[in-house]
Amino acid sequence: MRYFHTSNMIVSEPDVCHSRKHLDFGIGFYLTPLEQQARDYGQRFIRRGEPAIMNVFELSEEMIGVKRKIFPAYDGEWLDYVVACRKGLPHQQYDVIEGGIADDNVFDTVDLYLQGIYTREQALDQLRWKKPNNQLCIASQRIIDHYLQFVQSITL
Repeated sequence: MRYFHTSNMIVSEPDVCHSRKHLDFGIGFYLTPLEQQARDYGQRFIRRGEPAIMNVFELSEEMIGVKRKIFPAYDGEWLDYVVACRKGLPHQQYDVIEGGIADDNVFDTVDLYLQGIYTREQALDQLRWKKPNNQLCIASQRIIDHYLQFVQSITL
Protein backbone atom coordinates (compact mmCIF):
# COMPACT_ATOMS: atom_id res chain seq x y z
CA MET A 1 0.00 0.00 0.00
CA ARG A 2 1.21 3.52 -0.78
CA TYR A 3 2.04 5.91 2.09
CA PHE A 4 3.36 9.46 2.28
CA HIS A 5 5.72 11.28 4.64
CA THR A 6 6.19 15.02 4.23
CA SER A 7 9.35 16.67 5.50
CA ASN A 8 11.71 19.50 4.63
CA MET A 9 14.08 16.94 3.11
CA ILE A 10 14.21 13.74 1.14
CA VAL A 11 13.80 10.79 3.51
CA SER A 12 14.85 7.77 1.48
CA GLU A 13 16.17 5.78 4.46
CA PRO A 14 13.84 6.45 7.39
CA ASP A 15 14.62 5.44 10.94
CA VAL A 16 12.83 5.66 14.26
CA CYS A 17 15.84 7.28 15.95
CA HIS A 18 15.09 10.71 14.44
CA SER A 19 11.56 10.86 15.81
CA ARG A 20 10.53 13.50 18.30
CA LYS A 21 9.32 12.31 21.69
CA HIS A 22 5.77 12.73 22.98
CA LEU A 23 3.97 12.45 19.64
CA ASP A 24 0.47 10.98 19.23
CA PHE A 25 1.63 7.37 19.05
CA GLY A 26 5.08 7.79 20.58
CA ILE A 27 8.45 7.55 18.89
CA GLY A 28 8.37 6.25 15.34
CA PHE A 29 8.30 7.05 11.65
CA TYR A 30 4.97 8.67 10.75
CA LEU A 31 3.19 8.29 7.41
CA THR A 32 -0.29 8.73 5.99
CA PRO A 33 -2.15 6.86 3.26
CA LEU A 34 -3.90 10.15 2.36
CA GLU A 35 -1.93 12.03 -0.31
CA GLN A 36 -3.89 15.26 0.18
CA GLN A 37 -3.19 15.15 3.93
CA ALA A 38 0.53 14.85 3.15
CA ARG A 39 0.33 17.77 0.71
CA ASP A 40 -1.55 19.88 3.24
CA TYR A 41 1.08 19.12 5.89
CA GLY A 42 3.73 20.42 3.48
CA GLN A 43 2.23 23.90 3.83
CA ARG A 44 3.77 24.09 7.33
CA PHE A 45 7.23 23.96 5.79
CA ILE A 46 6.37 26.34 2.97
CA ARG A 47 5.01 28.95 5.43
CA ARG A 48 8.37 28.81 7.25
CA GLY A 49 10.24 29.31 3.98
CA GLU A 50 11.56 25.74 3.98
CA PRO A 51 11.35 23.17 1.20
CA ALA A 52 8.40 20.80 1.40
CA ILE A 53 9.19 17.30 0.18
CA MET A 54 6.55 14.58 -0.01
CA ASN A 55 8.30 11.23 0.26
CA VAL A 56 6.39 8.29 -1.20
CA PHE A 57 6.70 4.75 0.17
CA GLU A 58 5.23 1.32 -0.37
CA LEU A 59 4.43 -0.69 2.75
CA SER A 60 4.08 -4.42 2.27
CA GLU A 61 0.82 -5.86 3.54
CA GLU A 62 2.66 -9.16 4.04
CA MET A 63 4.13 -8.20 7.41
CA ILE A 64 4.85 -11.25 9.53
CA GLY A 65 5.04 -11.24 13.33
CA VAL A 66 3.99 -7.62 13.60
CA LYS A 67 2.31 -6.31 16.72
CA ARG A 68 -0.19 -3.88 15.18
CA LYS A 69 -2.84 -1.62 16.70
CA ILE A 70 -5.55 0.17 14.74
CA PHE A 71 -7.66 2.92 16.29
CA PRO A 72 -10.69 3.24 13.97
CA ALA A 73 -12.16 6.27 15.76
CA TYR A 74 -11.45 9.07 18.19
CA ASP A 75 -12.69 7.11 21.19
CA GLY A 76 -11.66 6.47 24.79
CA GLU A 77 -9.02 3.93 23.87
CA TRP A 78 -7.47 6.34 21.32
CA LEU A 79 -7.62 9.22 23.84
CA ASP A 80 -5.93 7.19 26.59
CA TYR A 81 -3.17 6.03 24.24
CA VAL A 82 -2.46 9.51 22.83
CA VAL A 83 -2.45 11.09 26.29
CA ALA A 84 -0.01 8.45 27.59
CA CYS A 85 2.30 8.94 24.60
CA ARG A 86 2.17 12.73 24.73
CA LYS A 87 2.94 12.70 28.47
CA GLY A 88 5.73 10.16 28.02
CA LEU A 89 3.95 7.70 30.31
CA PRO A 90 4.31 3.93 30.06
CA HIS A 91 1.89 2.54 27.50
CA GLN A 92 1.30 -0.55 25.39
CA GLN A 93 4.01 -0.91 22.78
CA TYR A 94 3.25 -1.89 19.20
CA ASP A 95 5.35 -2.22 16.05
CA VAL A 96 2.78 -0.36 13.95
CA ILE A 97 0.02 1.97 15.19
CA GLU A 98 -2.65 3.43 12.94
CA GLY A 99 -5.41 5.88 13.68
CA GLY A 100 -6.54 9.47 13.87
CA ILE A 101 -4.21 12.43 14.20
CA ALA A 102 -4.42 14.91 17.05
CA ASP A 103 -4.16 17.71 14.50
CA ASP A 104 -5.00 21.37 15.20
CA ASN A 105 -8.72 20.63 15.08
CA VAL A 106 -8.51 17.69 17.49
CA PHE A 107 -5.54 18.75 19.61
CA ASP A 108 -7.48 21.60 21.22
CA THR A 109 -9.81 19.02 22.77
CA VAL A 110 -6.94 16.76 23.82
CA ASP A 111 -5.06 19.74 25.29
CA LEU A 112 -8.10 20.91 27.28
CA TYR A 113 -8.40 17.37 28.63
CA LEU A 114 -4.69 17.25 29.50
CA GLN A 115 -5.04 20.56 31.37
CA GLY A 116 -7.99 19.24 33.36
CA ILE A 117 -10.39 21.77 31.85
CA TYR A 118 -12.38 19.04 30.10
CA THR A 119 -13.39 15.86 31.85
CA ARG A 120 -12.85 12.60 29.99
CA GLU A 121 -16.55 12.54 29.12
CA GLN A 122 -16.48 16.11 27.77
CA ALA A 123 -13.41 15.37 25.66
CA LEU A 124 -14.98 12.20 24.24
CA ASP A 125 -18.20 14.08 23.51
CA GLN A 126 -16.23 16.64 21.48
CA LEU A 127 -14.12 14.01 19.72
CA ARG A 128 -17.05 11.91 18.54
CA TRP A 129 -17.95 14.69 16.08
CA LYS A 130 -14.49 14.69 14.51
CA LYS A 131 -13.72 12.68 11.39
CA PRO A 132 -10.26 11.19 11.85
CA ASN A 133 -7.44 11.98 9.49
CA ASN A 134 -5.20 8.98 9.25
CA GLN A 135 -1.65 8.40 10.36
CA LEU A 136 0.49 5.32 10.61
CA CYS A 137 3.39 5.18 13.04
CA ILE A 138 6.05 2.55 12.48
CA ALA A 139 7.71 2.21 15.87
CA SER A 140 10.02 -0.68 14.95
CA GLN A 141 13.12 -0.25 12.82
CA ARG A 142 12.76 -3.91 11.83
CA ILE A 143 9.46 -3.11 10.12
CA ILE A 144 10.99 -0.16 8.28
CA ASP A 145 13.98 -2.20 7.16
CA HIS A 146 12.00 -5.22 5.96
CA TYR A 147 8.61 -3.94 4.81
CA LEU A 148 8.87 -0.26 3.84
CA GLN A 149 10.31 0.73 0.48
CA PHE A 150 11.10 4.26 -0.69
CA VAL A 151 9.53 5.00 -4.09
CA GLN A 152 10.22 8.67 -4.81
CA SER A 153 10.23 12.20 -3.46
CA ILE A 154 8.12 15.04 -4.81
CA THR A 155 8.85 18.70 -4.16
CA LEU A 156 5.64 20.52 -3.24
